[in-house]
Amino acid sequence: MQGYDARRGMMRPVALTLSVLDQSPVPEGSTAAEALQQTLALARAAEAMGFRRYWVAEHHGTRSLAATSPEVLVGAVAAATSTIRVGSGGVLLSHYSPLKVAETFRTLSALHPGRIDLGVGRTPGADPVTEAALQYLPGVRGDERYVDKVVDLIGFLHDGLDPGHPFEKVRAMPDGVIVPRLWMLGSSSHSGAVAAYLGQPFAFAHFITPEFGPQVVAAYRRGFQPSESAPAPQALVAVAVMCADTDAEARRLARSAEVWRLRPEGTERGPLPSPEDAAARVLTDVEEAKAAQARAGTIVGDPAHVHAELTSLAGSFEVDELLVVTVCHDPAARLRSYELIAEAFGCS
Repeated sequence: MQGYDARRGMMRPVALTLSVLDQSPVPEGSTAAEALQQTLALARAAEAMGFRRYWVAEHHGTRSLAATSPEVLVGAVAAATSTIRVGSGGVLLSHYSPLKVAETFRTLSALHPGRIDLGVGRTPGADPVTEAALQYLPGVRGDERYVDKVVDLIGFLHDGLDPGHPFEKVRAMPDGVIVPRLWMLGSSSHSGAVAAYLGQPFAFAHFITPEFGPQVVAAYRRGFQPSESAPAPQALVAVAVMCADTDAEARRLARSAEVWRLRPEGTERGPLPSPEDAAARVLTDVEEAKAAQARAGTIVGDPAHVHAELTSLAGSFEVDELLVVTVCHDPAARLRSYELIAEAFGCS
């Protein structure tokens, strides 16, 4: 297939690597505990299908997504698998101590050497009240010192805080481990600029912001400043996909997520409706317009269509790795979506 050769600055046949981002969706009629078991089952299947990475998300204050503690899920997924890289997509660093995050992921790396990715982001991932409860500092925005926290996290991971830093003599433990691979996550030019300035790999969330993504990633590459841990820019793109045996079936399954996203974020959003309930809901003109907007940011179709769209997307971003996120009501349909994608791209 066609991909981008960064060394030669041209399109030529290269292998497109596929990975998985799992938000641990909770379907109506199911529970969060069952959704987490489905995450483990999907991770084992993804490894067998040949996906490169398996990242788990972090969300709070919602009954529709069960992944509230990615560090715990990363450990569980890594223990349930043996070869696939496992990571966070991502830890919401604005809420937490960089030292604690560094030590948590150094511990995971000690248990699963060479397999752990640490993706971090600055989005709240929660409503304002829940955000304040996570930080235990009501009225304080967690993202105000986000860049400083990332700098400290890099220092703790690599034992290299700047001279004169108040925590200069603090060392993240355990020592003697393979340092987890840090990824900066984002859906804006600001996130790309921070990743470039700090010389870190960048994962762009196309499934959140499908507009102007290629420009954001291109700006990241132009502004990249090499670091000890990343001498050259490295980017991947996270994209929403719903694949089924036919276009009609894919559209039917995708309707659940389209209708689900119309609900307010937080506890009111609730679990994912079934395709039947989603199809039966009568939408207002405004709701239908919002659903169409969400649909435009998701690749929906049969394997041939999905293969063509993902290949084209990778080409527009000039990346050779895509992180696929599938959210639907039926866990079996979600598994089937990944199976069809893996077959379409010849993963092994």
